[in-house]
Parts: sequence; C-alpha cells; structure tokens
Amino acid sequence: MIFKCRNCGGNTVYSPEKGGMYCPHCESTGSEEKIGDSSLVQCVNCGAPIQITQYTSACRCEHCGNYLIFNERVENVFEPKLILPFRIGKEGAAAAMEKEFSRRLFAPADFLSAKSLEKMEGVYVPFWLYDYDADYDFAGEGTRVRTWRSGDTEYTETSYFEVVRRMDVDFDRIPVDASIAMNDSVMDLMEPYDYRALADFAPQYMSGFFGEVYNQKAEELDERAQAKARQASEELLQGSLTGYTTVRPYRKNLHLTREGFCYALMPVWQYAYRYRDKSYLYHVNGQTGKVIGVTPVSRGKVLAYGASVFAAVTALCYMAVHVLEIL
Repeated sequence: MIFKCRNCGGNTVYSPEKGGMYCPHCESTGSEEKIGDSSLVQCVNCGAPIQITQYTSACRCEHCGNYLIFNERVENVFEPKLILPFRIGKEGAAAAMEKEFSRRLFAPADFLSAKSLEKMEGVYVPFWLYDYDADYDFAGEGTRVRTWRSGDTEYTETSYFEVVRRMDVDFDRIPVDASIAMNDSVMDLMEPYDYRALADFAPQYMSGFFGEVYNQKAEELDERAQAKARQASEELLQGSLTGYTTVRPYRKNLHLTREGFCYALMPVWQYAYRYRDKSYLYHVNGQTGKVIGVTPVSRGKVLAYGASVFAAVTALCYMAVHVLEIL
C-alpha cells in the first residue's frame, strides 16, 4: 500500500515532530488515503520494480522516492499488536550523532557531513515483548566483620546471620528483537524504551520508514527473554543483600513463568558509513536518541596531529636552547 495526499497526490509520511501523517509536498496534515495493493513487487506509484526480502514490510522506491507498505505483511499473523512511533526525526537523529561523535578528534572529515547523514534511514524493527513472573527463593549465611585496635593489639569480630529472601516479581514487556539482520547485542543496547508511548498498531505510522516482519517466532526467542528475566532477578536480589561483609548462598531457587507475549515494532535510525573499504553501522534509538556505534579513525588526521605535536615540541626545544645561549 501507499499513503497519498488527497490534496496534491504526494506521498504522505508519518512525522515524529508533528505526531501524525504529513504531506511534505503541500505541507498538509491528516490528508492521507491508502492506495493500492502490495501483493506485487513493483511500485504502485510509478510501476518500477522493487527488490525486497521475504521479511520486508515497508520500503522506499528508489525510482520515485515514495514509501510503500505491503498489505499482507502487516495484516493477520504479521499484524503487530503495538507500535512505538518515532519521536525523533532524521534531523534529530543526525543531531544526536553529532553530539555523540563531534568531539572525536581523529574521525574522517566527512563522517558527520550533511551529505553523509542524509543517507540515514528510519526502520521499524520487529520485537517480541514478553511478560514473566519470577519467584525467587534465596537462603544463605551472611557475615559482618568488625575490626578495632587496643594498644598494640588488633581485634577482629565476625558476626554470622541467616539471610533469607523471598521475591515475587512481575516483569512486563521484556524486549527481544526478532530480526536476523539486526545485531542482538546492539538492539539490547538500544534499551530502555519508554513504553508509555506505545500505541495500538496502525499502518500510517510506518509511512516514511522501512520495516520488517518478525523473522523468528516468539517461542524461538524465549530463552533470550528468560536470560533477561534471570539477570534482572539477580540484580534485584543482590541489591537486597547490602550491609553484609560476605554472603554465602546455600539455597538459590529461581522459577520463571511466562505470562504472555505480544508482537511490537520499535523505532531505530540506521546510518551506514564506509571508510577505507570497511563498513561502519550506527544505530540511534528513534524515541530516546541513544546512539550506538564506534568512530572510524582517519590515519591522515592521526599523522597530521602527530606532526603538529612534533613540530610544537621541536619549536619549544629550540626556544629553550636559544634562551640558555643568551643567558
């Protein structure tokens, strides 16, 4: 499908800044209408062929620039229950990149250029959100050690305690990405999201962005969700064991029960940069602006900086010798 403007016929897209559908051609809002069927791998606007993967749910036509959403990949079993709309537009994502990397001294000159950042694309990444109940039964021996000195003698007193903890915790909406193309570690680093902004899915949110359907079913990713629930449970337990010098556990029973899961789409900006035959991929959380990525290093800048430092040191040495000769 494609969302066209009823006023001018242009492609309407979802605007994070305006919080709704917007036509960049006539600058109208709320004027969208759904056109066409996505069962064909050709643009319903200009007829040009479009190459997509088996998981593509939304893309941009390289010929006419319009964004298309494929009906059968956002309906029925592939219809998300929830979507977290983009809160940050391309300009905001570029600003987040500049804030994060502008102080990197040895980054290539065009790394953050307007021309390079224009290639940034917004993607709705498929996620499964899991609900888990954690029942943690813990028992151990805790110690508190007190040391003091009297005269020349040092004394140590060790007190022993039985430490018991019972925790029943509900974890709601543990996020696990369901995209093979996305690096799982990077997607984990994109957290946290503010779930208060989650909305019921509507295809209008996807207009103007790329999108994927889930590549893996919820059952296939359940172990990753459980691992996150275990880690969070352990952190809560450790946070409750303060005040002891040592704690030696002798019973640790954690029981996890999956209460449910739902399919959702999360907003991510992607920026690909190629330098010296190596590709660098950056991700920006489309809601919070959090940036993940490593800056490439320009050898030319490193050499130039080294030469300037060497020249400065040489000049200082020459001046010092000259002053000593005068004295």
